[in-house]
Amino acid sequence: MVDAVVSYAVKKLGDFLIEEVSLRQSLKENVLWLRNELSFMHAFLKDAEKQQAENHLVQQWVFEITSVANEAVAILEAYSLDAAKDGDHASRFVYRLKACACICYMEAKFHNIGKNIQSLKERVMDISRKQDTYDITQINNNAGEGSSNRQNDSSFTLVRTLRRAVSYADEDQLFVGFQEVFQRLLDELLKKESRRKVLSIYGMGGLGKTTLARNLYNSPSLITTFQTRAWICISQQYSTQDLLRSIIKSIEGCSQEMLKMLKEMTERDLETHLRNLLKERKYLVVADDVWHREAWESLKRALPDNNNGSRVILTTRKEDVAERVDDKGFSHKLRYLNNEESWDLLCKKLHLENKMVGASLVSPSMERLAMEMVDKCRGLPLSIVVLGGLLSYRKGVDEWQKVKTHFWQHMKNDSVEITHILSLSYNDLSFELMQCSLYIGIFQEDVEIDVEKLMHLWLAEGFIPRIREEHMEDIAENFLYELISQSLIQVAETFFDKILTCRIHDLLRDLAVQKAMEVNLFDIYDPRVNLVTPFRHRHAIHTQTQRYLSLDFSELKVRSILLLDKEFKQLDDKMSIKLCTTFLHVYVLDLENIDFVGNKLPDAIGKLVHLKFLGLSNTNLFKLPPSIGELKNLQTLEALLGDHCSCQLPPQIANLTNLRHLITRYKVSVQVDRLKNLRTLKFIRCDQWKHTDASGLVNLQELGMEKIEKSYSLESIGSLKSLTTSFLFCSRGGTFPPLEPLSSCENLHRLWLSGRIEELANLNNLPKSITVLVLQSTLFTGLEEDPMPILGKFPNLKHLELSRAYKGKKITCNGNNFGQLETLRLVILGNLESRHLHPTAMSVLKSLTIFRCLELKKIPKRLEHIAVVDGNQSQREYYYRFPN
Repeated sequence: MVDAVVSYAVKKLGDFLIEEVSLRQSLKENVLWLRNELSFMHAFLKDAEKQQAENHLVQQWVFEITSVANEAVAILEAYSLDAAKDGDHASRFVYRLKACACICYMEAKFHNIGKNIQSLKERVMDISRKQDTYDITQINNNAGEGSSNRQNDSSFTLVRTLRRAVSYADEDQLFVGFQEVFQRLLDELLKKESRRKVLSIYGMGGLGKTTLARNLYNSPSLITTFQTRAWICISQQYSTQDLLRSIIKSIEGCSQEMLKMLKEMTERDLETHLRNLLKERKYLVVADDVWHREAWESLKRALPDNNNGSRVILTTRKEDVAERVDDKGFSHKLRYLNNEESWDLLCKKLHLENKMVGASLVSPSMERLAMEMVDKCRGLPLSIVVLGGLLSYRKGVDEWQKVKTHFWQHMKNDSVEITHILSLSYNDLSFELMQCSLYIGIFQEDVEIDVEKLMHLWLAEGFIPRIREEHMEDIAENFLYELISQSLIQVAETFFDKILTCRIHDLLRDLAVQKAMEVNLFDIYDPRVNLVTPFRHRHAIHTQTQRYLSLDFSELKVRSILLLDKEFKQLDDKMSIKLCTTFLHVYVLDLENIDFVGNKLPDAIGKLVHLKFLGLSNTNLFKLPPSIGELKNLQTLEALLGDHCSCQLPPQIANLTNLRHLITRYKVSVQVDRLKNLRTLKFIRCDQWKHTDASGLVNLQELGMEKIEKSYSLESIGSLKSLTTSFLFCSRGGTFPPLEPLSSCENLHRLWLSGRIEELANLNNLPKSITVLVLQSTLFTGLEEDPMPILGKFPNLKHLELSRAYKGKKITCNGNNFGQLETLRLVILGNLESRHLHPTAMSVLKSLTIFRCLELKKIPKRLEHIAVVDGNQSQREYYYRFPN
């Protein structure tokens, strides 16, 4: 990783010299000198990194080089942002009249960057002296294999179309060796035993405890048996109040009123509320990753035993926790996979991750190498899956031999340490992809991460490269799918073909945090030390926010601040102003879930001119100040306050010409048509949109619109030629205007319509490019006529949901209709009694979910094996957060 950091800095310094032709000669010489010195040191870094664990002098030398490299990149990027801002100023007439002042200003800028570069030069000279003094250059320089040569291939990320190849049901398809265990545990959970029973699954990290528990939790038998279900993750540093809140939110939802009520409750209040909520219910709760018995003891008081057959599944690494949580419970220790299962798992992983790798394309020599490596994984599923991801993109016997050589270099007790396998996977990534992967460690343990937000953060942090004509969001999405394919992150929740949330295995997170600290990628504030490392410019605060904000930051150029402290209550005026006046170099400011005293963001927010990401969702900010219009570099503004709450945006929002993602419900019309770079616009009201000249929004790909009335026209939507995803929601009980304008959206793939469609023929106006379609209505405003004959002719439709959208008794699927349909969900169709399915219709259907269709007594025989009755709807409700 370290050599990649330095390599990246060398490249940045070279680019800077090319782009900034007007630099003073002395400054140019210093930048060139710095670039050359780092290039020289880079040659020694691969071996130095291997030896730093045993040699503290080498460790310190590597740390200092990394710090200089990171500092150089930060200086150049800050200068480039300032230069771009000055360019805007210079084009204005008033600045032309003040040419002398501008020249003086630029001279000051050159002087400042010159001082910074000179300071780095002195540090490098000091590093060089230490190199000679302590003979550090005499590292054994038989370079071996470091990062894959894919690091230097700028096109590899774009050539892959991983989102077409990767299965999101990764855990289900790699569920090897657990089938018998799964059935045994399922039988235990379904036993006719009235008392509340705890089933414990234990074993070391990486054996698949969470995978097994998740498959049980999502099994159709348990979905239909337990109408109330909840899943919570319990990290080593847990909060009982957070755990109780999580269970309550799983059961009652996440409305603004509910969140506010839960935030104000004490632990005893939460415990009482949950007991009352569950006392008449048959429930299933999964407590994942329990480290201490005390965590279970603090929970079980709130989980009543009312002799109705309720169940708890608990996963833990510790046998004593598993054996003692319930004297009459059932515990199961997970075993390692045997040789046959291990090989089966690797083969499935290779097949899933690269459709081009089949048995015929793997030579006998490659198969032999793979078998030897799998054998050294000693049956640990996580090791095998990560190894599969590592081999998937290595071509030929020579590349696989290199991986094996690394394995044999790190043998311990005739097996390979899992941390080394994970390290190999990190080292195999390109530098930008490595940054994205390690960055996930900045979030707390065991949380599910919103992938849309994650990709916006990657963009703001500068991790996503500009390559040819590709949009950076598309590159970020490719990065996401590559990390999934390498099993470095896991898919947590999906909605049809869209990934909503992801998570990271705690062993991977531990390693990501360790490596990120080594290269100064970020710092997680530790209140026990009560200081921050000078060379780490990205800060995550998981606890003790108030103490963090009391520190002295005068000498630091903090680049990112993520306030992720769940226990922090309110940001007072003094702390708010400090955030906006102290951290003037910040690119990322995430204040999600923070309450502000006085419901006000200070005007000083306008001083953060470098800001690219501003996260204000689930706050109490109902009005943003006009000064927000000064944030000319802002790319993402997230200010989604709640299901029914709006934020008042100032007209100056229209000045944010670099804004790419605007995610908020807002009052007062804003001239969004001036935001030419906008790609995401969600939760806009129809009456705010109706005067918009959409023809200028040439980059808009995702549009979410609410409060649509029959009297409005959707005409302007038809001019959005880049639109791929749209959610259109009528006012409650409302009717759609004609949908004909949508037919012009030739790239529209995902469409959600919530409201009454007056004429069945209106569906004919939808573009035939649609692959995902949701039709939703209220109980009494669904279609009178069967929509299936029309929808069945959509040539690209893969996923369809009808939710309260049809009032009839019968649906008919004619011959050869729905030729591409893979998923069908029928939700709350209260009158539906039968469905006629032609033998050639829905020929590739893989999933059928039927939820609260109480009159539907019979399912076509050929679909019985894929049908889930009364399936869970939580994914849909979680993702959209639109009002019903």
